[in-house]
Amino acid sequence: MLHLRASSTADTHAVAAAVAAVSRSGDVIVLAGEMGAGKTAFAQGFGAALGIGEPITSPTFTLVHSYDLDGAVRGIRAMHHADLYRLDRTSEVADLALGELAEFGGVVLVEWGDVLEGVFGDHLTIHLDQDPDDDTDELALDRARIIDVAGTGSTWASRWDSLRNRLAEFTC
Repeated sequence: MLHLRASSTADTHAVAAAVAAVSRSGDVIVLAGEMGAGKTAFAQGFGAALGIGEPITSPTFTLVHSYDLDGAVRGIRAMHHADLYRLDRTSEVADLALGELAEFGGVVLVEWGDVLEGVFGDHLTIHLDQDPDDDTDELALDRARIIDVAGTGSTWASRWDSLRNRLAEFTC
């Protein structure tokens, strides 16, 4: 596991860009953390690193937002951003067909996916928390975050050294 600190939203975007740089078509990335921890900010940085120019917003009510890339990046033709917060059964998640979205040239970022991690197979988990040592106003949008990164399965094990090197400047 990597234990990181992002001092700002810009740093959170930079961490996401480093993850995007080693991501491939078919990847599933689970984004975990409390409300306001920075999951959508991470998705925004990840999408920007892939060249997505349109605004990336939380899919809380639509469940999945899909963003097509202008050109494939490491086989990635689309980023799918899902939010499972409102779902309470595994069958509801199955209905979203997230695995199929990943299989067809996509990378899937799943907010609140940690409650159902067992259904995702190989995946990367990004757990975000507000840094308790940050004395910035608790309601401020640009607070420091603690980010834990863990890979599950052989697809992430083979890229772990590259990911660790790209994230070295944020290591706690």
